[in-house]
Amino acid sequence: MTEPKLIFENSDFVAIDKPAGLMVHAARVNEGRHPSRGRLRGDEEKGKEPTLVDWLLARYPEMKTVGDDPETRPGIVHRLDKATSGVMVVARTQGAFERLKRLFQEHRMRKTYFALVRGVPKNKKGTIDAPIGITTGSLRRSIHSAKMAKPAVTEYEVVKMFGDDVGGERYALLRVVPKTGRTHQIRVHLASIGHPIVGDPLYGGRRGRRAVRGEGAPPRLMLHAASLAFTDADGGHYEFEAPLPTEFSVIHREGGAE
Repeated sequence: MTEPKLIFENSDFVAIDKPAGLMVHAARVNEGRHPSRGRLRGDEEKGKEPTLVDWLLARYPEMKTVGDDPETRPGIVHRLDKATSGVMVVARTQGAFERLKRLFQEHRMRKTYFALVRGVPKNKKGTIDAPIGITTGSLRRSIHSAKMAKPAVTEYEVVKMFGDDVGGERYALLRVVPKTGRTHQIRVHLASIGHPIVGDPLYGGRRGRRAVRGEGAPPRLMLHAASLAFTDADGGHYEFEAPLPTEFSVIHREGGAE
C-alpha cells in the first residue's frame, strides 16, 4: 500500500494527502439498502484491503469513537473516490467532527481539484449548473436522471492544453472548483460537457478510459484534490495543499501545470 502523507496535525484534526488507489474506508454489507445495519462480515473483515481508516487508527486511536458511524468511518468528515488522490481532513475529536461537518454542509470549504480531460473545452472558463441524480440499477450518476436528483454546481478553468504523444488527440488540464459536494460530481459534470476525465471507467467511455501515459505513469483516474481551505469558528484560517502526483508527469514534461 502506498501510504498517505501527513500534511498537518493538531489536537482537533489532521490533514493528509491520500494516494490514488487507497480506499477511504471499507464498504459495508448492503450499505446501499440498509445503511443503519450494514457491517463487514467476519470473513470480509479478514480479507479486506488496507484503507485510509486503518492507517489513521494506527496513528490516532482516539478517532475510533469519532463521527456519525465510527465503527465504519471513524473521523471521516468527507471522502475521495478510491482512484482520486489529494487532500482530506479527518477529525480527531467529536467536537471537531461536528464543526468540520457543518462547514461542508454550509459549503464553506473551498476545494480545488486538477482534472486531466479529453479534448479542450470551447469556453476556457465555465460553470456547469446541472442537478445530478442516480441512474436506476447502477452505481452511476447522471444529469439526465431525476431519481434523487440534487442541485450541483461546478466551476472550471483551462490551465494547459497539449496533445497525446502517440495519437495526436488533444487534452486539457483543468482547475476545478465544486461549489456543491455530490457523489461523482466533477466526473459527471465534465463528462456531461463532452470532456470526460482521462482514466474514468464509469463516465469516460472507451476513449476517455484510455490514460495518457507519461514515463512510469500507470492508468488511473486523472483527478486530484489539490487544495482545501476553510476558516474555523474561532476565525483561524487553514489552507492545505497536495502537489500533483507523478502520474501527471506528462504535464510537467510539457512545461508544468501553471
